[in-house]
Parts: sequence; structure tokens; C-alpha cells
Amino acid sequence: MNDNEPHATLRVVPPTHRRTLNLTHVELTWIEKKIEFWLRFGRRAEEKILDRRRSVSSFAPGGIFAFVRWASNDFGTVISRMDIVRAVASGERYQTLPFVRPGGEILLRVDGWPKVERVLQFIDAIEALDIDPADAAPEYWRHLHNRLAVGHEPRAYTREQHDAWLKRRRVAL
Repeated sequence: MNDNEPHATLRVVPPTHRRTLNLTHVELTWIEKKIEFWLRFGRRAEEKILDRRRSVSSFAPGGIFAFVRWASNDFGTVISRMDIVRAVASGERYQTLPFVRPGGEILLRVDGWPKVERVLQFIDAIEALDIDPADAAPEYWRHLHNRLAVGHEPRAYTREQHDAWLKRRRVAL
């Protein structure tokens, strides 16, 4: 090997940093009335403040979060989007998503402010049942996505549906 060839180096990750490698990281930005990328719900495993306008929130595998992206320019809104995502474990398949590293399992995706606002109303309804939306059944978010995509009225999330999900989850563990 000559001096022009790159040398292979072994990178040892300290034990305190190993668990953060398995997290899903979401880059958030808040520049009032220009770029507003924020989380509507989700349990953060870690949060890193980069500056007064930017931060990175990280989620453990299996965690579900809602990521809202809105941006405008001098002519009006450029993007209104919401994604409800399940953070994946290392080695799991995932879908890529801007500002989410490495990506996640997208349970719901809506574009346009009317649909984003509609999903926000469904999230509020789940919270009115005293249920954290991050704990709601993943299949409900898929149901909501599919019904909104074809212009049909989604069914409301119910306490009974939630209890059944919790029982299925316990049995699967």
C-alpha cells in the first residue's frame, strides 16, 4: 500500500453512543411564516437543539410520530404535508422521507392543507379519548390515509379499537 491509498480505520463506537445509532432522526426547522417543520405527536428518545431555529428529534424503533412540513415563498404556500411514521430498527426495511434519517415506515401521508387539517382533527379526536396518538394502532393511520386518499369519510378511532390493539400488541410480545 502506498501513501496515496486510503487507510482502513476501525471506528469503535463508545457504548453510550451505540443506542443512538438505532434511532430515527427528524430535522425540525422553524422560520416563522417561511419554513415550519414540526412534530404534532411522538415520544422523543433524544432531542438536540442546533440553534434557535433548528433541532433534531430522535425516536426509538417502533415509536410513532407525526411530522408536519409547511413552507411558503413570496407567492404563497409551497408545501403542506403531514406524514405519520413508525421509526424502524436497524436492518428493517424503510421508506425514505425528506428530513428523516434513515427513514421509516410511512403509515399516513397527506398533501395539501385541507387534508393536513383534517388529519389534525382526527388526532385531536384521539386525544379527546385520553389516548396518546403515538399509542394508536398503526392500522388506524393506514385506514385514515387510504380513506382520505380516495375522498371517503374515515371511521373514528374508538376506545374499543384501542383496547383490542393493546391486547394484540401484548400477545405479539
